[in-house]
This record gives sequence, structure tokens and C-alpha cells, in this order.
Amino acid sequence: MADDAGAIARNDRAKEARERAYSTPLEDFNVAQVSHFTSDTHWPWFERLRREDPVHYCRDSEFGPYWSVTRFQDIVAVDSNHEAFSSAAENGGVMVADEYGPNDATSFITLDPPDHDAQRRVVTPTFSSAGMAAMEPLIRQRAAAILDELPLGETFDFVDRVSVELTSQMLATLFDYPFDQRRNLPRISDLALSQPEPDASPADLAARHAAFMPLVMPFIGLWDARKDGPPASDLISLLSQDPVTRKGDNPERYLGNVMLLTIAGSDTTRHSITGALMAFQDYPDAYDRLRANPSLLESAVPEIVRWQSPVAHMRRTAMRDVEVGGKTIRKGERVVMWYVSGNRDEAVIAEADRFIIDRERPRQHVAFGFGIHRCVGNRLAEMQLRVVWEEILKRFERIEVMGEPRRLRSNFVKGYEALPVRIVA
Repeated sequence: MADDAGAIARNDRAKEARERAYSTPLEDFNVAQVSHFTSDTHWPWFERLRREDPVHYCRDSEFGPYWSVTRFQDIVAVDSNHEAFSSAAENGGVMVADEYGPNDATSFITLDPPDHDAQRRVVTPTFSSAGMAAMEPLIRQRAAAILDELPLGETFDFVDRVSVELTSQMLATLFDYPFDQRRNLPRISDLALSQPEPDASPADLAARHAAFMPLVMPFIGLWDARKDGPPASDLISLLSQDPVTRKGDNPERYLGNVMLLTIAGSDTTRHSITGALMAFQDYPDAYDRLRANPSLLESAVPEIVRWQSPVAHMRRTAMRDVEVGGKTIRKGERVVMWYVSGNRDEAVIAEADRFIIDRERPRQHVAFGFGIHRCVGNRLAEMQLRVVWEEILKRFERIEVMGEPRRLRSNFVKGYEALPVRIVA
């Protein structure tokens, strides 16, 4: 890191976190603490759980009691078993914090079959291989334009100028959303997923809500304009016109799915673009090898997604007593699959704590989930990552990280709000 003081501070934090993780009794572990993620010190806590108690029960937390599933194979077992483990909002939803709500107002990620399958099927064609091939030239054109406008030799915010700008442009295209309002889309995601500061006052919470609602309301106008219009391929038209997601003239179900697609379409790509730059800072030889041989991006892109693990966890609720990793999880208990931990499981992924751009099996990761809830937009996320890094590699010999990132205040999405960088002139 160009900022040596920042690198020293990061190393000190990592050392202190390791000491705390290995001196804290396992019964006192609460890996869902948001501070672990905002400080990037969660790694040793999960390392110890994988080694000593891979299916761990936390009896007391701000979210209530929950099970942590931390090893790769156990995560796959839970994620693939939608009969025993529910995603439905009325059972608590997909985040460690409970999310109760009526079925009609929830997105398909917080539904179980058959409702989940019917709603997901409405948007799946948008993310087909043919759909991705049709979008790639536009993504490349926009990535090139964004990169060509970056300043040389001066510090700027990479998250704002590159990661947010590219993904907000792409989301606006997928939704056919007003292009001049595209920055609302990642803002919606951040407000929906970030947690308030611990000392937030009622006035602070009210201000968050007041800031959120004006961002969402334009989607109602788009619903009204398109629900009875001619068939079109944008996501808003698909959701507002299909009987499964339209459900009469009530836009609640549509809004739930719009929120899901806004968050999913923004976060995986946005935070992985930034996470890649952080990885290249620590592994500069990887960047040099890619510049010499850009074809290595075929394996480097899934390695970036594994390394960043932009979705830190998904939660399920046990619908019956079931055994996982030798532990009995009782009906009704909360089960958190920590993707961020499974992606560092050395029992399955060799040298999992190293960033290796030419892994033999680079897609052996759990970042996109498994089973019926596997990320519907994974092809789009990988294609955007590949294109933006192809264009970066063409242009810049080095992009230096100039200081510590500001991380999203969330234990659900592992992301970045800001990162100061400088392009070597």
C-alpha cells in the first residue's frame, strides 16, 4: 500500500484480532458483529471456528441466537437443502437479523418453492448467455469511457469513479431506469443493507428512512408507466407485466423484486471490482502477469469473486430437526452460512488464504451460493468484472492504493464505500 502508515495499522489490527480470536472462549464467539467486517478483522475468528467448532451455536447476540456454518461442504449441504432450510420471509428471511413480512411484499430470494421458482423464472431470460453476449459491447464501451476520464498522477476515489459508476450505468440499462438518476440505485442498496451506527438516535434513524423513500418512489412511477404498455425486455417491464410478479395491480411484489435485483446487480460486481484492486495491491505480481497475459482473466475473475466474497452470509431457518456437521439443529433455529468463511476453507480450496489468479479449479467457491437460490446474475457479474479489468489492463501500468478503504457497515455484504487511489502517470 502506497500509504505505509495505513499498511502498518492494518497489520497491527490483524495481529490484535488474531490474539483476541484465539483467546476468546468459543462459547463467547459472535462472528456476526458488524465491527469485525468494518475493520476487516473477521478472518481469524472464522479460521478458528473452521478448525475447532465449524458448526457453532451463538446463544446471545444483538440478532438473537444463531448457528454459524463455516466449512465449505457444510455450507453446500445447507444451501442445497431447501426442504429442510427455509429462506421465506415469514420464517425470518435470508439475513442473520430477522426479516418478517407478508408473502406478497417479498422478493423471490425470500420465498420457498413453488413461489420462488415461479417468480425467479420471470427474470431468468435476461441473464442468459445470449443476453450477456448482447450486453457486452455496451459494457465495454461504457467501461472504456469511464476509465479514459480518470485523472493521472492524482488521488481520487476508485469506488465512486469506477466501481459505482460502472455498475449504476449497467443497472439503469437493465431496468431502463432514468439514466440521469442512476446513482440512486447503488444508494438504495447501501441504505438497505448498511446498519446504523450503534449510537444512532431516533432522529438519525428517521433521517435514514426519509432519505431512502424518495429513492424508491420512482419505481412506482415506472410500474404505472409500463404495466399495461407494450412487451419489453427490461426488468421493470418483465416484472410489472408478468402475472406471477404483477399479482393484480398491487406493486408490493414488484417492488420487493426490484429491490433484490438492485442490490444483487450492484453489490457483487461493485465490491468485487474494488476488492480486485485491493488484491492486486497485495499481490502485484498477479497484476503484472495479467498485463502480460490477459487470457488469465478467465480464471482470475472467479478467483476475484472468491477472494472478495461480496455476500458475506446467507441465513436459513430449520424447518425440522436436522444434523449438520455432527450437530443437531432444531426446528425453528436460525442457521447462517458464512460464505466468506467457506471460501477460505483449506480442506477444499488449496492455499485458500492466497490470491492465485491461475487456480486449477477457480470456480470452486460458494460466493454465488448453491441450489435453487444460486445467484441469478452470476454470469453478468463475471462478465462485467472481466470487461472492466481487460480495459484497465490495457491502459494502466499500475493503480496504487493510497490509504485505507472505508468499508460498508454491514455483516451481510462485504463491501466498500470509498478507496483512495492514484494511477501512476
